[in-house]
Amino acid sequence: MSGEWEIDHVAIVVGDLDAALELYTKTLGFTQVYRDMIEDQGVEAVGLAAGDAVIELLRPLDPDSAIARYRGDAATKLHHTAYRVEDLEAILAELKSKGVRLIDERPRAGAHGNRIAFLHPKSTGGVLIELCQR
Repeated sequence: MSGEWEIDHVAIVVGDLDAALELYTKTLGFTQVYRDMIEDQGVEAVGLAAGDAVIELLRPLDPDSAIARYRGDAATKLHHTAYRVEDLEAILAELKSKGVRLIDERPRAGAHGNRIAFLHPKSTGGVLIELCQR
């Protein structure tokens, strides 16, 4: 595989972003590092520093969106794990050649200026994986 993968972030879908931020920043002591509105993905994303990685809280912009339906009635729900890579195009090509089903054939814009691509959970043991390049 091209290069080493490091955890970039773990994303959690939240129903109440203000309550989640209160928990993570005031109660648990995390520091907010970004807050982005990602219209094309239908979410507001808030990143919280966790060592060299980030906890990313995702608030669906539309209550009828796929990500909102995924959360269901839960207050929060783990959504995906993201890994930082150095050459996203090369890794996507390599994974595709190995039969991995890609949600994104090409990188697209993600939160905090990252270029991202998702791997389909049917090829990753049921886990949604995001690859991102800073």
